[in-house]
Amino acid sequence: MPLYEHVYLARQDTSTQQVDELTAQLKGVIEGLGGSIKKSEYWGVKSLSYRLRKNRKAHFTLLDIDAPPPAINEIERLERLNEDVLRYLTIRVDAHEEGPSAMMRRAERDRDRDERRGERGERGERGERGERGDRPRDRDRRGRDDSEDSENAGRE
Repeated sequence: MPLYEHVYLARQDTSTQQVDELTAQLKGVIEGLGGSIKKSEYWGVKSLSYRLRKNRKAHFTLLDIDAPPPAINEIERLERLNEDVLRYLTIRVDAHEEGPSAMMRRAERDRDRDERRGERGERGERGERGERGDRPRDRDRRGRDDSEDSENAGRE
């Protein structure tokens, strides 16, 4: 049977549980038509590059599928009918990627980076001077009396 990678985006209003139920429903349809899901990954809620049906964020889910073409046609039909699904994309592949997908590896890398950054301290910490707003400015260094005297001197 052909191998597919299928990604769908669900509205941000839906809960994670509803997204999991939709994934389970799609899995049931695929298995009912003689296919199987090799891997299912929930990538979380991510920002979209542009608005889709008034949504700025969406739940992303990846499915690695081993199924006949009619099963793929059926899940795509169900996703077109479902109002919670914003977009979907199915790609035929020669072989499924072993281990976690690139998105999951990226999440692990970001998590590791945040842990390392915690050891060094937060980036916003400053030395003895404090925040940038603590530095006196040139106009603040001059006394008010000096500025008034110079203005009056020019008028006379």
